[in-house]
Amino acid sequence: MRATTLSLTSVDEARDVLVRNFYAMRVDVLNPLPDWSARFAVGGDAGVTIGDLQFGVDVRIDSGELGAYHVNLPLTGGMTFHQGSDDPRRATPRRAAVFQPVGDTIVDRWDHDCRILAVKIDRADLENQLERILDRPVRGPLDLHPDLDVTTGPGASWTRLLRLVAADAGTPEGLTGHPVIGARLRESLVTGFLLATGHRYRDELESQRPALAAPGAIRRVVEAMRAQPGRPFTVADLAAIAGVGSRALQQSFSRYVGMPPMAYLRQIRLALVHDRLRTADPGRETVAQVAYRFGFTHLGRFAAAYRSRYGVTPSDTLRK
Repeated sequence: MRATTLSLTSVDEARDVLVRNFYAMRVDVLNPLPDWSARFAVGGDAGVTIGDLQFGVDVRIDSGELGAYHVNLPLTGGMTFHQGSDDPRRATPRRAAVFQPVGDTIVDRWDHDCRILAVKIDRADLENQLERILDRPVRGPLDLHPDLDVTTGPGASWTRLLRLVAADAGTPEGLTGHPVIGARLRESLVTGFLLATGHRYRDELESQRPALAAPGAIRRVVEAMRAQPGRPFTVADLAAIAGVGSRALQQSFSRYVGMPPMAYLRQIRLALVHDRLRTADPGRETVAQVAYRFGFTHLGRFAAAYRSRYGVTPSDTLRK
């Protein structure tokens, strides 16, 4: 999810960047200015695209049907928008605009001083994640509420996560570009959005108690962990192996194994690293090489977990 930053002074160039990364659209300048520039920083993949966008001039944008779920969160200024036959609404730093995959989408006025975080979420990714959590099929689109209060509750929490991911994506050494951590952050963004925004499955999502997975399903997950300990598993990956939803997997692991699935995977990885360090040649292998081989990507957290479990540092084990 590494972001690319561009400064543009042409409406056509700015539109082309948005079309490549988001949707087909028509852009009309409402109040021409002699000197203006757009600043776009965009990163992501086919599942989730995040843009830090400021046009620098008042514009109107007609995008037609998006085909994806989308959020525009103003950081400064504001924008007026509507979708389908809905009345126009106003997005501000206190209230984000939320769009469905269907319905003609119009930004009636994107103010020149309005800088937004734009989030495009693939329709299948969002609806499939909801199915995994509920452990049953859902019928989309999800009838999302057209705006989201980002000042309190789940909306504020999700916004803090979004800001963190967006800022990290603009950092050359940011962790969002890592195949393991980036995947987990994107999964967290999608799940958090489902819990933060209003939709017709929201009450069920909050009150649902999923059925526990059978012990055989948990064994399949454990076998997969042991067979590929270095694989960048996410909770969704493990839930798919078990054939249940993510919440059911979490609760089943807590009941049958005594800890969450990712904690159990970490214990497997620590034991494998420990065994390898005890027999490794310090002149040929390093702690970092062994840790990465077994799926640890943050060496500081790895070293702390290792010392907590074994009472010595990883480098002490390797030297001895």
